[in-house]
Amino acid sequence: MSAKYAFVQTLKEVRFLFCQTGEASGATRSFLTRTYPTMKKHNPNTPIMLREAAGTQPRVYARYEFGQEKSASLSGLTDKQIEETVTGLVKNGI
Repeated sequence: MSAKYAFVQTLKEVRFLFCQTGEASGATRSFLTRTYPTMKKHNPNTPIMLREAAGTQPRVYARYEFGQEKSASLSGLTDKQIEETVTGLVKNGI
């Protein structure tokens, strides 16, 4: 799991948006509780932001060099599917 969360060099920021209590965000909260310490340990200089707002659908944004961004919806995904989605964003880049 450790190498899985080593981000590409062009990644400048990862942002997670989700609801603190909503059912659709449950798997996202579980994923972040489990993986945030590992992601931060392997990428200490890359900001990993967690944005909680009532009624927000879970989503992840990855910002790369030159302001390019990719995002993916995490709504309705399982913990494992969220892991695959996030890994794709942080490993592949633009």
